[in-house]
Amino acid sequence: MVFTYIYHTLKTILHNCHLKYCSIFIAVLFATQISAQDFHFSQMKFTPMNVNPSLAGLSGKYNAIANYRTQWNSVASPYTTLGASFDANLNSPYNRKGFLAGGINFYHDVAGDLKMTTSNVNFNIAYHIRLNRTSTLGLGVQVGYAQRGIGQVKGFFASQYDGNDFDQTIASGESLGSRSFGYIDAGAGFVFKHNSLREGTFNSGGYMFSAGVAAYHLTNPSYSFIQGGNDDLSVRYTGFIESEFKLNNPRFSLLPALYYQRQGSHQEILFGSYIKYSIVESTNKTSLRNNFSIAYGAFYRFGDAFVNKLLFDFSNYALGISYDINVSSLTQASRGRGGVEFMFRYYLLEKFQTRARIR
Repeated sequence: MVFTYIYHTLKTILHNCHLKYCSIFIAVLFATQISAQDFHFSQMKFTPMNVNPSLAGLSGKYNAIANYRTQWNSVASPYTTLGASFDANLNSPYNRKGFLAGGINFYHDVAGDLKMTTSNVNFNIAYHIRLNRTSTLGLGVQVGYAQRGIGQVKGFFASQYDGNDFDQTIASGESLGSRSFGYIDAGAGFVFKHNSLREGTFNSGGYMFSAGVAAYHLTNPSYSFIQGGNDDLSVRYTGFIESEFKLNNPRFSLLPALYYQRQGSHQEILFGSYIKYSIVESTNKTSLRNNFSIAYGAFYRFGDAFVNKLLFDFSNYALGISYDINVSSLTQASRGRGGVEFMFRYYLLEKFQTRARIR
């Protein structure tokens, strides 16, 4: 099924590229519509419940994040995604055996001229075993409910393309069922974390390292609006590695990361690093100063985009901004403009925790 935004995309490209490239683009675009695929954010460090359910509770006592992303404004009607999450450590921070954590996350995605929406709310629970004073091993599960809908029924189908344009007098051969439907969703994952950072003390040092794998959509829900369609939502497998360590100058830190996702025939690899500069360092011993740091991140989404990120961190608040520069085969239509994304975070660390501010 090919929606209205494809029509506007083709119109744009027909005025800006040769027929050979247009043909290739049409074939690729039609093919990618066959297999259902999840939304994504570029600031994956700050969409923890979408990366791994077991990340709940690993960023302090409380961790609340709001995300907003818009993309493809230069190609067709924009795609916009809203997201929010909250997670918390539910046990005493002094429990030496481990701790229970819980969380909730929500997202609402609107795509193209048809205003095709996907809304999802998930509940997360995780338990983290303390391996020693600085390391934990956690297992988390996620259960939720999702809803898909179409705001408009007028659209264009692949069978209506006559070689030059879309002709709605041609029978589509498709039978749309309900304009909205819902389904139960589930996921699970585990994560290892080591954190020996000692910021805000008289003897700063140590490092942070975390890694995990997870699987989403374990229920393989049906994802098609077409009666008799077999477009089930494939399991999405994720893996990540994140780290943080000081450079020779203690005010500078490096935060390299690698994220991998695979869903059906689609895969995504995002890698790069933040470099953080601590303008004002916090003082845990006396609590007289709050931290203030700024970080720049340079990341590459393999075969798709360069992602530039800015992150401001003050006291218990953080603000992140990112912009994707498209380098894929869509560059002729997008003119390199991908997506812009904003993140706002509030977090509260446990009193005993080291103050590793970008976690």
